Amino acid sequence: MSVDNPAHEQTVRTGEQGGAVSSPRVLVAGASIAGPALAHWLHRRGAEVTVVERAAELRPGGQAVDARGVTKEVIRRMGLDKAVRAACTETAGAHTVDADGNVLEIFRADDDGGDGYIAEIEILRGDLSRVLHDDTRDGVEYIFGDRIAELTQDGDGVDVTFEGGDRRRFDLVVGADGLHSALRAMVFGPRERFVRHLGHVLAFYSVPNEFGLDRWLIDYQESGRSAGLRPIQDATRAMAMFSFPSGDFDVDYRDVEAQKRLLRERMAGMGWLTPRILAHLDDTPDFYLDQVAQVVMDRWSNGRVGLLGDAAFSSSPMSGQGTGLALVGAYLLAGELAAAGWDPQAGFAGYERRMRSFVEANQEIGRLHARSLTVPAPQVEPGTEPDVEWDLELIERAINGIELPDYAGVPDSGAPAEPLITSSAKP
Repeated sequence: MSVDNPAHEQTVRTGEQGGAVSSPRVLVAGASIAGPALAHWLHRRGAEVTVVERAAELRPGGQAVDARGVTKEVIRRMGLDKAVRAACTETAGAHTVDADGNVLEIFRADDDGGDGYIAEIEILRGDLSRVLHDDTRDGVEYIFGDRIAELTQDGDGVDVTFEGGDRRRFDLVVGADGLHSALRAMVFGPRERFVRHLGHVLAFYSVPNEFGLDRWLIDYQESGRSAGLRPIQDATRAMAMFSFPSGDFDVDYRDVEAQKRLLRERMAGMGWLTPRILAHLDDTPDFYLDQVAQVVMDRWSNGRVGLLGDAAFSSSPMSGQGTGLALVGAYLLAGELAAAGWDPQAGFAGYERRMRSFVEANQEIGRLHARSLTVPAPQVEPGTEPDVEWDLELIERAINGIELPDYAGVPDSGAPAEPLITSSAKP
């Protein structure tokens, strides 16, 4: 299918010749987290991998992402446990405070075995992206500053035209290009069919650490809005965090100036350190703002094209598990494709079958968290706020509720997995 082809519902046949491939050529769109993680496993399973990223280089900063439960085992199997932990924020925990800075609640990073509100493995999105890129760049082709302009598939392969003019043929194509996936729109249909807004907007950007921030995250909440600061590895700087309710979201995700205006408008009049943090908005090198949203799809593949991570099943930042879904999904997608002899129909089907319930549990967590932040309208009687019940069984399914097959007999060129390191945060 090409960009101009409206027949999104058409199912492309793989054909009788489209089965086993000894050394498949796979194109991955997106070089944030899901894409390089998939490249790692595809390369280890014997594929020739190309990753295309429309940005000119890796994007730094961003929100802090967490690894909990089974995700830590995936990192260990990748041989990246030491590298990931070395790049962690080393956050000891979180304080919620009032407008005067008085501590109201304390959450520690070693709560719940390191899988609590502040996970023991917490790393900035940009830093994890760099770890994954450094791990794969010698065995994987990366193309920055380009994107897929047109795609046409048949039973034996996928013809891709890049925006830069290059034309190449691949055996498989995977979209790991995030919530606003261009590949998903190209092959599966417009974003409105799949993206579900959860009523909130988040913003992140780095600021000078003029606030005496040490190893503790600080969070302030007021009328459904929140402002916060979290430590990062560079102790001279901190990461600012904001959230506010929004029934809709019509700001272009690429229009940074419009996003900054929106943030200022929605955070106006908020107490605590908010004005001082907003004063650095125009000077920050890594501003990010976007809606809190999920992606819900009946299928994550069409012929020889599949989706991974937020492009396929965003659970939203409210779940705390978006990175976990990306890393676990990358492991399973590469493993299932290799176990199926690189037959797309069987490989994609196995991947979806293993991932679906894990995704659904995490998306439910995201929806529950978003509901818990909803502020009742002024006319609502006190005590009638949305009742959010946190099911401990659901939380466990969202963290550990998936099997990681060993894929015995499937080629694996990687080094032996590292022993899992355990650590406890210190006050």
